[in-house]
Amino acid sequence: MKINWIPGKDRSGALADIPRTVWALGLVSLFMDISSEMIHSLLPVFLVSVLGASAVSVGIIEGVAEAAAYLVKIFSGALSDRLGRRKALAVVGYGLGALTKPLFAAAAGVGLVFTARVVDRLGKGIRGAPRDALIADITRPHQRGTSYGLRQSLDTTGAFLGPLLAFACMAVTHDNYRTVFWLAVLPGLVSVLILILAVREPASSGEKRSSSPIKWRDFSTLSTTYWLVVVCGWLFALARFSEAFLLLRAGSVGMPPHAIPLILVLMNVVYSLTAYPAGKLSDKIGRSKLLTAGLGALFFSDLVLAFADTVWHAVIGTLLWGLHMGLTQGLFSALVADTAPRNLRGTAFGLFNLFSGVAVLAASLIAGMLWGRFGPPATFLCGAALSALTAIVFILVKGRIGFARGPRTA
Repeated sequence: MKINWIPGKDRSGALADIPRTVWALGLVSLFMDISSEMIHSLLPVFLVSVLGASAVSVGIIEGVAEAAAYLVKIFSGALSDRLGRRKALAVVGYGLGALTKPLFAAAAGVGLVFTARVVDRLGKGIRGAPRDALIADITRPHQRGTSYGLRQSLDTTGAFLGPLLAFACMAVTHDNYRTVFWLAVLPGLVSVLILILAVREPASSGEKRSSSPIKWRDFSTLSTTYWLVVVCGWLFALARFSEAFLLLRAGSVGMPPHAIPLILVLMNVVYSLTAYPAGKLSDKIGRSKLLTAGLGALFFSDLVLAFADTVWHAVIGTLLWGLHMGLTQGLFSALVADTAPRNLRGTAFGLFNLFSGVAVLAASLIAGMLWGRFGPPATFLCGAALSALTAIVFILVKGRIGFARGPRTA
């Protein structure tokens, strides 16, 4: 099945037409990302320089944590389909994220950091698929690229404000990591309050199902087009490892510890500025050109970072990495929404993220092992090779998926 959508008059996707709940969910993401990134922008260096962890350990922690987030999405998404409700699961997920923040500040060893990171990402997994399905429930087809792009832009605004605040706090506290981690608790609590008070969902977000939330026959009802989207998403995720390695790379070329959070600031500024325009543009011209451009940006980012020997090289590679994120991440959410039936949207988002999670785990483990054995260039050269391979596969299959068009009308 291809996505048969023909541009028409009422296809503007203007910001004024975006439902208020999408804006509220964007603000929820913004504040939670401020909280998370205040910690995560410092965590790799904290692990290595304060707790004595190795680059391989960082790769394992990041890979397992991110994979846990993706893996649990299949269950939360399917459960939201069964209940016909999304918000309650989102509250649980964001609540877990807020509650884990004090554990990072209290950690005296790698074990507690690992536990906190995994539980934090489990919270992300619980909230992700129901939240994304809720956006699909309350938006019209011609708004989806715009709506997912808007939420992603607000999310990513938090993702660069968080490291920026971390940088300022590190300067004021004379590189006191733990004080910064304690301060990160506050925006996490704000995020949960906005979700509880401001987010509204339809009377029934999907079709209630009284049996088990995951039924194998449901998978067979998902279209071939949807499964091709899953395969492409898996390949994209395999080509992209954790951003923790961007931070380690900046440190390896001489960036001082207190300035390293600025790497994530730069990446997320570009990400934030491009996610909404990319989503809006994809509603008009289709997804494929933007996704291909995103892969190209990732390829050149990896090449620059592989041969970097100055801080400026690390900065350029980081900017390209952010461009790649802005051109791809929101579009895949829109594609899942385009190709999944309404009553299985939560399940569809969960399955998509299950496969992506396996790829993220593999990519981060490979990146950590290559870094530890052969050094930073090997990690990023491997990323460039996987980006090129993904681009070839994507070009071969995109015609069958119908990516050249925008969303269908129903």
